[in-house]
Amino acid sequence: MPDYGQELRFGSFLTPTNADPQQPVRVAQVSEQAGLDLVTFQDHPYQPSFLDTWTLLSWVAASTSRITVSGNVLNLPLRQPAVLARSAASLDLLSSGRFALGLGAGGFWDAIEGMGGTRLTPGEGVTALGEAIEIIRGIWDAGNRRPLRVDGRFHAVKGAKRGPAPAHDIPIWLGAYKPRMLRLTGTSADGWLPSLAYLQPGDLQRGNAAIDEAAEKAGRSPAEITRLLNIGPQGDTGRWIEELVRFALDDGISTFIVASDDPTTLQTFGEEVAPAVREVVARERAGRGTVAATARRGTAALAARREEIDYDAVPASLAASAVEPGDRGYADVRHNYLRSGRPGLVLLPSTPAEVAEALGYARAQDVPLGVRSGGHGVSGRSTNDGGVVIDLRKLSAIEPLGGAIGDGRRIRIGAGATWGEVATTLAPLGLAISSGDYGGVGVGGLATTGGIGLLGRAYGLTIDHVRAAEIVTADGRILRASEDEHPDLFWGLRGAGGNLGIVTALEIDAMRLGDVVYSQMVYDATDTAGLLERWGAAVEASPRELTSFLILPPVRPGQQAVAQLMTIFAGDDTAAAITALERLADAGPLLDHKAYVLPYSGVVQPGDRHHQGGGDPVSRTGLVEHLDQATARAFADLARSSAAYFLQVRATGGAAHDLAPDATAYPHRHQNFLLTALGRSHAQLDPVWDAVVAPHTDGLYLSFDTDVRPERLVDAFGANLPRLRQVKRAWDPDNVFRANFPVDPAGH
Repeated sequence: MPDYGQELRFGSFLTPTNADPQQPVRVAQVSEQAGLDLVTFQDHPYQPSFLDTWTLLSWVAASTSRITVSGNVLNLPLRQPAVLARSAASLDLLSSGRFALGLGAGGFWDAIEGMGGTRLTPGEGVTALGEAIEIIRGIWDAGNRRPLRVDGRFHAVKGAKRGPAPAHDIPIWLGAYKPRMLRLTGTSADGWLPSLAYLQPGDLQRGNAAIDEAAEKAGRSPAEITRLLNIGPQGDTGRWIEELVRFALDDGISTFIVASDDPTTLQTFGEEVAPAVREVVARERAGRGTVAATARRGTAALAARREEIDYDAVPASLAASAVEPGDRGYADVRHNYLRSGRPGLVLLPSTPAEVAEALGYARAQDVPLGVRSGGHGVSGRSTNDGGVVIDLRKLSAIEPLGGAIGDGRRIRIGAGATWGEVATTLAPLGLAISSGDYGGVGVGGLATTGGIGLLGRAYGLTIDHVRAAEIVTADGRILRASEDEHPDLFWGLRGAGGNLGIVTALEIDAMRLGDVVYSQMVYDATDTAGLLERWGAAVEASPRELTSFLILPPVRPGQQAVAQLMTIFAGDDTAAAITALERLADAGPLLDHKAYVLPYSGVVQPGDRHHQGGGDPVSRTGLVEHLDQATARAFADLARSSAAYFLQVRATGGAAHDLAPDATAYPHRHQNFLLTALGRSHAQLDPVWDAVVAPHTDGLYLSFDTDVRPERLVDAFGANLPRLRQVKRAWDPDNVFRANFPVDPAGH
């Protein structure tokens, strides 16, 4: 039988005895310390001498930091599939992607019936398991907005809400022995998990053949299906190694799980047997020219490939995690927050060197290139149709550097982190970085473009506190840019970063901040222009600690026009906050007001990366110095039109005015407000915006703007544009990075 080329993994199979409840936990921790990859537990819910396996899995996940946990295998007849799906996704989220779902159809039917389960025949058990897998995967498909309906004979859901999405693509492994179960494994599962003690000679070969045939008929590659094996310990370490090497090379087994509760045996297995087996198998595979499993795809995935992309040339370091159309994980990476995408390939590098490899590969394809940090960007430039997307989510480390700097501390942040993760990490340190108003936004995009956030009048723009950037340039070099190192590049990165390279990490000075006062107000917006004018004046008269964003939702027939206000007072001085908020409350008829004292991380919370597009809106933006009468009336006129369905005004200014216009590529240092409108098409939005609002604006905010007509570059960069073109010519003369509000290096 073939070697499927799968990565070798090693684990333990433990007894969940409750005589000493902490003993299985301690043995699981020994498994992790020994270097094993996973720890699994029997699941017999009818056994009173055992701990409940699910509870134990949760406890072990919380008591370890690296190892994957799984049932071996979970008793499906006593675990309702839809609830099991949510439990699995929750544990996967809480453990940062360290859960695998081993499932069994059931076997001890007297005991199952005694616990209230329904006795099934073997054939019925397989049918029920297939229905359960459909339900489980349907619940995990959180981006699908349609209610889940599965009309199964044994398991059914009738309009269940989907979600949450797991932290990673949870594999489903089946404990299978008979032909129908093996075929189900080939068509619907991710792994085959039998026990060697239950197999007869030749069963591994016959099982693999049945799984492979079913997989190929379903359009899958047999190499997509992991072959796991529960084994017993061996007294002779040398013979143990030889046996496992034979199973790997001759029978395609890639995951070996030793059934033992003895810590010494587990240490031997993890520290001696596993490394030796890996070494021998790697050497043999190299000699045989074995193709890695990750490079093998079924006919369905191959049929979805794009002709313009050379998939066989994907660098080896990126092939294992690369996602193509037709892969099950494609739905998780194809779209961004507001933009639908159909990229031909998504690469997921985990180091700057891999980013450089990904960029070199992408340049050779002559297809669109997108770079994604969080995927939440309003302008939608982090996905494309038919091209390559370099997704930086694995570059997400957040670490304080050195000691205190002034009133804060310098933080190194991976470009693939999200601002919710940053806020959560910094809050216990009494620190914060101003970062928009939603925690799902990626660090890389916002911190190279601008950063008009809810702490902005106190802190300034996010880019104002960037002190260095690690960047992969168009020619593949990995550099550090700062005031002292490549200062021209560093200048351009703060405002036009997407034009100059792929930023992989940033060093940013955080501000010292404890709790904030967070306020939510709702106004009667019948007099929209008057409300805007009074609110704008109140904001400008407020102390810098106060930053406020105003939203005008669409007004439906027969409904009252309202405005929603989000405001942060950057500090826990409630008396000063109340005084400032009272001034805002006087801007118009107040319908509702709530205020909270909480950490900044309670406002900007971690968000979901599972994006499904959002109607592909277009957007226009404009910066203004004041919301004077004429400007307020113009924006109110736009609100009354049908050209836009969402309007927002963000207060900027304050500390953002402390820098000179030429200090960064972003030049807008005197305006106090950002106007934003979303519409369904430029043909509908642009004429009204250009005629009504644009005459009152002075500049645009390119993170939110989808109008990339060349003449808009002057609005984006003002007097800094000539210098920016020089930087572009120096660092990206071939215009590789042309997807993000492109600055043409050949322009004048």
